[in-house]
Amino acid sequence: MTTVDNPAPAARTAEDVAGQVLTATLGAFTTLSIYVGERMGLYRALRDGPATPEELADRAGIDARYAREWLEMQAVDGYLDVIDGPPRRFSMSDAVAEVMTDGDSLNHLGPLPRLVAAAASHLPELQQAYRTGGGVSWDDFGDDARQSQEALNRPWLDAAMPAALAGIPELDAVLSRPGARVADVGSGAGWSSIGLARTHPGLTVRGYDVDGPSVESARANAAAAGVGDRVAFVVADADRLAADGPFDVILACECLHDMSRPVDVLRAARAGLAPDGVMIVMDEAVADSFAAPAGDIERLMYGFSMFICLPDGRSSVPSAATGAVIRRPILEKYALAAGFSAVEVLPIEPFNTWRFYRLS
Repeated sequence: MTTVDNPAPAARTAEDVAGQVLTATLGAFTTLSIYVGERMGLYRALRDGPATPEELADRAGIDARYAREWLEMQAVDGYLDVIDGPPRRFSMSDAVAEVMTDGDSLNHLGPLPRLVAAAASHLPELQQAYRTGGGVSWDDFGDDARQSQEALNRPWLDAAMPAALAGIPELDAVLSRPGARVADVGSGAGWSSIGLARTHPGLTVRGYDVDGPSVESARANAAAAGVGDRVAFVVADADRLAADGPFDVILACECLHDMSRPVDVLRAARAGLAPDGVMIVMDEAVADSFAAPAGDIERLMYGFSMFICLPDGRSSVPSAATGAVIRRPILEKYALAAGFSAVEVLPIEPFNTWRFYRLS
């Protein structure tokens, strides 16, 4: 029998690398055009039907020449369809409309470019942070970052996450206790708290976040959802948990990696738990160890980490400087240092880009 060794991968040429850079640049321009369309209501205006540049301009309140440029770019990028005239009109498929405008859909990614824009608007400060080891805070990134995260997380935290937790019998039993109390650490715009309260009518939830504008949004969202009598939000950090406890469940959704002192937060959470309470951490579903090249989730998390999460985490000192690429061994190390004895990955997959841990 003859064996043939697997040939080594061919070395990339300069032309290959140039093509990769060109592809990345095209993606950057497309991202910015989606930002303009989502932020200025152009996709929403197209839900009323196909439009000429002049018709879109009239619906959205923008200049017709710029409307034409945006429509044509979206068409050459494959997001819009062209209806030949005269006059030429542009239409949006149901699939594109769902992704760009449907805030209840799990496929809603139209607001994602806002995070890119938030980072791009602070490139000088980010470069300075890279030189000095400093940071750029979440508050500095502003409404683009806040509103993007809220819109992207809402359908998952409000509906999918409570259903996923209810699917684990032992967790559902705790959440369904009469008078059960939940603390939601890093509650942001409040959708995780609201979703849990809607799923478990006997539950009360207290959300904690250090970002004042996010807490204001969370209070308004809870009132609009009709759960304001059972869900409250405060501008505070995890140090309040022990005094406000004990809690049957303490939840930390996609926030531990942003925290400057994650071990202190987990230690405070442990102090706020009831003796038979449950600590749940939901954070990024990255690989357990570094490998390159990597898949889309890993690449996306490094993008978030380089330009938003790591600078945010380093905006306060001392800082663990975790970043969005929070691998399972890192989280386990933090949990053990905080006094927990075990970390279990819950059988909730796939769940967007997140993984659930139970700390005990």
